[in-house]
Amino acid sequence: MRIAIPLAQGALAAHFGHCEQFALVDVDEETKTVVHSELVQPPPHEPGAFPSWLAEQGANVIIAGGMGTRAQNLFASQNIEVAVGAPAQDAETLALAYVNGNLSTGPNVCDH
Repeated sequence: MRIAIPLAQGALAAHFGHCEQFALVDVDEETKTVVHSELVQPPPHEPGAFPSWLAEQGANVIIAGGMGTRAQNLFASQNIEVAVGAPAQDAETLALAYVNGNLSTGPNVCDH
């Protein structure tokens, strides 16, 4: 499983469209361990650009603090599961919480 996490200053960005970089975290679903993690620079932010780009990067899941409905639908069309309302933590902590089924999520912090 490859989990994409938008980052700003090393932690989850409140809104994925304003991130500085993405962490791509590869997790072994059986052992529930991180097997690889890398930081990548996204393309310039334009509406609809990130979902197809992350699909090309092999992402299966995106964890975000906030994300608009249109973006969520675009990720779904790329077969990328969306988790919103996640806390501002580092990428590996979030990825492991997700794969272990205990990712703490709250309200979507995006209002569009």
